[in-house]
Amino acid sequence: MANVKVEICGVDTNSLPKLGAKRSAELLEKAKLGDAEAREELIRGNLRLVLSVIQRFAGRNEQPDDLFQIGCVGLIKAIDNFDTSHGVMFSTYAVPMIIGEVRRYLRDNSSMRVSRSVRDNAYHALRERARLENELGREPTIGEIAHALGIAEEDVVFALDAIADPVSLNEPIFRDDGDAVFIEDQVRDEAASEDRWLDSVAIRSGMERLPERERRILELRFFAGRTQTEVAGEIGISQAQVSRLEKHALNSMRKYV
Repeated sequence: MANVKVEICGVDTNSLPKLGAKRSAELLEKAKLGDAEAREELIRGNLRLVLSVIQRFAGRNEQPDDLFQIGCVGLIKAIDNFDTSHGVMFSTYAVPMIIGEVRRYLRDNSSMRVSRSVRDNAYHALRERARLENELGREPTIGEIAHALGIAEEDVVFALDAIADPVSLNEPIFRDDGDAVFIEDQVRDEAASEDRWLDSVAIRSGMERLPERERRILELRFFAGRTQTEVAGEIGISQAQVSRLEKHALNSMRKYV
C-alpha cells in the first residue's frame, strides 16, 4: 500500500530522516562545540520524535501545525541543554522537554485558568526535573526538585497537579512487537494483597487450572500489584510476552470461574 503524504508546517512527514544512535551522538558532540550544520541535521533527524510526542495531544482541537512548531521549540531547547557526559539517551531527555513545552502552550491557551504563580512554579519544576534527570541519570524526587527551586515540596506537587492533563487508562503508551501497552497495564496497586483472592474459592480453583507461568503472571499482576514491566523482569521474558500471556490467562479464567 502506498504511503499517504502528510504535511505538517510544509514538511512531508514521510520524507523525514531517521538518525541512528551513533550518528546522533556524533552530531550532539559537534553541536555542543558550535557546529551549526550538525545542530540543523540533529533537529531534522529528530522531527519524527516531535511528531510521536504531539500525537499524545490529539483531540484537543488544536492545529497539528501549531503543536508541531511548539514541539520543535522543545526539541531545540533539549538539543541546546543536553549534556552528553551523563550517558543518557538523547530521546530520554528530549521527550519530557517537548511534552513540557506543548503542555505550557496548552495551559497558556486553555479556557481553564490557573494562576500565573502556579503556572510559573509548574514550568520551573518541569524544567528542573528535566535538568536533574539528565544530571542524575534517573527520575528526581519531588524533594530534590523542591530543594533545587527553593520552594516547599507541597508547592511543587500542587503546581504539577494543577497543570496535569487527564488521561484515559486505556491510552496506549507504546507498542512492543505489535502489541499495545496501555496505561492501565502500568498501574501498580500498593494495597493489593494475597488475602484478597484467597477468600474466593472459585477464583482459587480457576487459578489452579492455569499453566504455571500464566498463574504466576496473574499472581504478580493482580494479587501482588506488580506492573507488566516488573513481572517481565522477574520472570525473564519481554513485556509483550507478559501482555499476551496475561490476556490468554484472563480469557481462560472467564471459562473456569
